[in-house]
Amino acid sequence: MSINPPSQDEEIPAVNEPEQNQAQTKAGQGVSNFWEKIVRLGLGESALRIGASVVSIVLFLVVIWIMATFYLKAAHSDVGSVAAATTAEENTTSGADVAAPVFDVSSVVNYDKGITRLADLHTTLPSHPRFEVIQYEVQKGDTLFAIAEKFALKPETLLWGNSEILGDDPHRLTPGQKLNILPVDGVYYQWHDGDGLNGVAKYLHVTPEDIIDWPSNNLTKESVGDYANPNIKAGTMLVIPGGSREFVTWSAPRITRENPGVAKIQGPGACGVITEGAVGTGTFIWPTTDRTLSGYDYSPSTNHFGIDIAGDLGYPIYAADNGVVVYSGWNDWGYGNVIVIDHGNGWQTLYAHLSVVGVGCGASVYQGGQIGSMGSTGNSTGPHLHFEMLSDQYGKVNPWNFLQ
Repeated sequence: MSINPPSQDEEIPAVNEPEQNQAQTKAGQGVSNFWEKIVRLGLGESALRIGASVVSIVLFLVVIWIMATFYLKAAHSDVGSVAAATTAEENTTSGADVAAPVFDVSSVVNYDKGITRLADLHTTLPSHPRFEVIQYEVQKGDTLFAIAEKFALKPETLLWGNSEILGDDPHRLTPGQKLNILPVDGVYYQWHDGDGLNGVAKYLHVTPEDIIDWPSNNLTKESVGDYANPNIKAGTMLVIPGGSREFVTWSAPRITRENPGVAKIQGPGACGVITEGAVGTGTFIWPTTDRTLSGYDYSPSTNHFGIDIAGDLGYPIYAADNGVVVYSGWNDWGYGNVIVIDHGNGWQTLYAHLSVVGVGCGASVYQGGQIGSMGSTGNSTGPHLHFEMLSDQYGKVNPWNFLQ
């Protein structure tokens, strides 16, 4: 065996392990010396914090790079899948029709644990507009105002819808009566022979079209024909929406001591010739011991031109001021027993529904003197005093504004 020595042209690397170890030791000592200098300067803790931050940033960037690479590959994979699915669908569609697979709902949805709808036996239905007239039976304790409020109507509409029953007198309201309840505020009018549509419309402050266009009246311009002589059968009841009319006067007229005979139409309590008598002071006191309202207040809109003062049967009734009695006795228009006093200075007072009339025609009475007793005669639902005041200058006034 022969060993050929290397030629002069070949370079043999020199490996000196002791020299490498010595270099590494020197590098480590350099780093150690450098760190020792930093610590001596008091910057050791700051250097550690900076180093930790740098390492955290590097790690964060590495994580982002890995995630971006992963999702990018996934996106490319999804695009490929969609393309493959589309190609498959086109191939399927181009062939023969394939029946859709049966979808079993019970295998997907568990209805036993779903949201249930509770049955409500008191479902509130939305209100619909009413066009027809309905009937209402008056109950004990009802008033014109309460019934009107129940049906969202004005009190005067009840009077104008029941003129034959109430006669424009709210005191005629009694339990058991059947009242017409209009669908809207207005008048319930009975057609008469000779009525003209223009005339009726003018009387009730509406237009002929207001009457024709109301659905329950069942009228058209063609069926009505000539407005002056319309084809409307006598006795036909028509709803006049928005209509109004003057009330029939049922309260006492102005009765003077010079002419008390004007009250003959009121009833047997009318007086004959009267001589002069006491004259009032112009101030008025309360005509009974109670000063609270019982029933109707002063309300011209419902044809009630007085106040109903509370009290019990037999309460004393006093003259509100000096004067002469110009009516004493029964009133046929629903007032029952009535006393009317003319005060001789343009004022008149009325006291109605009395149980006892204590003074006669022509008698002079004086402020605060008893003239009768409280009752419930005539159209009355209980003991009270219906009290009115009338002035030659102001007409029928609100007693609340004058009683002291």
